[in-house]
Amino acid sequence: MKMALSSANSITTVLTFADFKEITKSRLAISVVISSLAGYLLGAYEVSFTALLLLSFGGYCMVGASNVFNQIIEKDLDSLMNRTRNRPIPSGRMSVNKALSLAVLMTVLGIVSLYVLNPQTAMFGAICIFLYTCVYTPLKTKTPLAVFVGAFPGAIPFMLGWVAATDDFGIEPGTLFMIQFFWQFPHFWALAWMLDEDYKKGGFKMLPTGKKDRSTALQIIMYTIWMLLISVIPVFGITGRLHLSIPAAVVIFLLGMVMLFFGFRLYDRRDNKSARVLMLVSVSYISLIQLIYVIDKYI
Repeated sequence: MKMALSSANSITTVLTFADFKEITKSRLAISVVISSLAGYLLGAYEVSFTALLLLSFGGYCMVGASNVFNQIIEKDLDSLMNRTRNRPIPSGRMSVNKALSLAVLMTVLGIVSLYVLNPQTAMFGAICIFLYTCVYTPLKTKTPLAVFVGAFPGAIPFMLGWVAATDDFGIEPGTLFMIQFFWQFPHFWALAWMLDEDYKKGGFKMLPTGKKDRSTALQIIMYTIWMLLISVIPVFGITGRLHLSIPAAVVIFLLGMVMLFFGFRLYDRRDNKSARVLMLVSVSYISLIQLIYVIDKYI
């Protein structure tokens, strides 16, 4: 009997942890944390382990809270889509009240953790939650411009790390922001292309033209070009303390050209397979350039 109870408790714990990971979108949250840590390492005069822990914890809480609020608001729409109908709230595994309590707790913990670093970091973290929850989420069923709005909170983490390290907002974190801002469009539109049929079930308007056509693919290409250009701007020495060596800039430029190639392939083929490849390449691109920037600073 005791063994059965122990086994049941273990299963419940595993399921609860799985729901926590799903409702906070743990993989997305961890990638955001890594992005902010890269920004911190770029801005730091001297690396503090305590600051890294606070930024990691606070960053996860802020992203997690945004995702929980989002899933509370969209619970009815999530139940209509194949990829979201099994989420904790629409499936009935988690109540709205429990989810709301989690979101509020994570918001408070996140803001406090980032405030300990400095007030500016906490402010930008709070802006992230507000824009994602109160502006981007409601707009998704109204207009494709929601993606433009969503690109702002999506671009803050890389910048946030620099602000956490320096308590200053200038051209350096502004450049980091712009890199990730323009990256958002090819990345998300490639994802939205793949999931267009499912998104339409929920009434979401995510593609810029509303269709999987050449006009959408052309916009993906244009934003990729802007992302590529801004990613190498620090090599010209006009972005303050944010520097990039010529070899590093060449590697980043070549990575951008690879992403651009797959953008053109989507334009040519206009199929889900090409969109999926572009989406995966975009994830690799942003991860690799952040790594290159950090390595380039410390070698």
